[in-house]
Amino acid sequence: MAPPEETRARLAQAGQSHLLRFWAELAPAERASLLAALALLPAEELGAHCRRAAEARGAERGRPERSGRRMEPVPAEFLGSVSRSEPATLARWEAEGFRQISQSKVAVLLLAGGQGTRLGVAYPKGMYSVGLPSGKTLYQIQAERIRRLEQLAGRKYNTTCTIPWYIMTSEFTLGPTEMFFVEHDYFNLDKTNVIMFEQRMLPAVTFDGKAILEQKGKVAMAPDGNGGLYRALVDNKILDDMERRGIQYIHVYCVDNILVKMADPVFIGFCVSKGADCGAKVVEKAYPTEPVGVVCRVDGVYQVVEYSEISLETAQMRSPDGRLVYSAGNICNHFFTLGFLKTVAQKFEPQLKQHVAIKKVPYVDEEGNLVKPLKPNGIKLEKFVFDVFQFSKNFVAFEVLREEEFSPLKNADTADTDTPTTARRSLLSQHYRWALKAGARFLDENGSWIPEKLNLSGTEDPPAVCEISPLVSYFGEGLEVHMKSKDFYSPFILDESKTEMLEDA
Repeated sequence: MAPPEETRARLAQAGQSHLLRFWAELAPAERASLLAALALLPAEELGAHCRRAAEARGAERGRPERSGRRMEPVPAEFLGSVSRSEPATLARWEAEGFRQISQSKVAVLLLAGGQGTRLGVAYPKGMYSVGLPSGKTLYQIQAERIRRLEQLAGRKYNTTCTIPWYIMTSEFTLGPTEMFFVEHDYFNLDKTNVIMFEQRMLPAVTFDGKAILEQKGKVAMAPDGNGGLYRALVDNKILDDMERRGIQYIHVYCVDNILVKMADPVFIGFCVSKGADCGAKVVEKAYPTEPVGVVCRVDGVYQVVEYSEISLETAQMRSPDGRLVYSAGNICNHFFTLGFLKTVAQKFEPQLKQHVAIKKVPYVDEEGNLVKPLKPNGIKLEKFVFDVFQFSKNFVAFEVLREEEFSPLKNADTADTDTPTTARRSLLSQHYRWALKAGARFLDENGSWIPEKLNLSGTEDPPAVCEISPLVSYFGEGLEVHMKSKDFYSPFILDESKTEMLEDA
């Protein structure tokens, strides 16, 4: 059976006739699948996408360094800081954040479209366990932080509240993520408040502008980047759902940060108090050339400038207090008002830049043989979630401590940084600090006291292993009643059942 003449003609007009090269060899189910995939991206749109990809790669290769542009740091009046703000100010922001949460006006939105390929696993990153004593995965840790925060806000304002959890997945991660949540009973969250949706997939393209076939009857597809969020919000009617629920503020974050503070009341309260429509959490850069994007203004417009686009001279600039002038490292942790997201989705999304990612994309050659290339051969176009900063009317940034709030999981343990080992160490070091501050003492297996060590280097494991369930403490609060002047054998897990035992002791 020949392919539909209309499909063949449209693909020919778009310069993509090769996608039907193996039509005669395909089984009926494979033909139906290929036609269904092509229907999702009409031929005209497919052709335009492939042309954009090839043109974007050419533009990227010829692009000069941008360091000569007029960069300036985020002005002090629009930059908050955990370490440089008065305790009373932080408390005021936190109270405002809790007030908004208690009124069910705050939602969290997780960007979870990527697989754990660099970790060496084929499943979504959120399902990964970094080897904590409890064995908890990233998804479970985050779910329990939401539950605890709902409890804290409810108690503080004597009400019942909900923090809806929106999870943006991709074709690769939606099915496994849904199944994982069902198998774990949504980690005791109300499943009607866990809303999963899928971002778009776009074809990978050769350097000369042809969509790539990864199988004889399957086009190679990839998620459209975390900036695909804004189109996905419309495609899946998520903005309508948020409005129906009375949501006004949304905290957006990436799945791989084991220390993320879900709907952080301090950050939410800071942004609301400043009247911001858009905000970014940042960490101070560790050194001038650290490979992290910088939140700043360029020609008066807020954006993230990639480290590779900043000259060494600019990167090394310091202010009179000795701090780096361009120190605000982007960690993909953002605040948006619902109104801002609506405006972006309805008006500005088409203006977002398409970023080029050059990748090794498996393909079938002209004889139909599968080829796994040894060097990059394809273009994937992505949009970035932070490219909407430019549209903000009142942008703010909020600097937090890296050791308390940022430890991403990106690589397998064969790498030096951002591994399961570094993520596990970051969380257990944080919990060890919380326990010491609460007055806990730790004993080894022989009952001997383990000397305290408050200042740990980033490569140093804590002297004692103590894991604290998010259901017991969201960010170190309320631990004195359970731990003050008490001895604990290392390793120790403080969960809800242990708190009951400690209270009865």
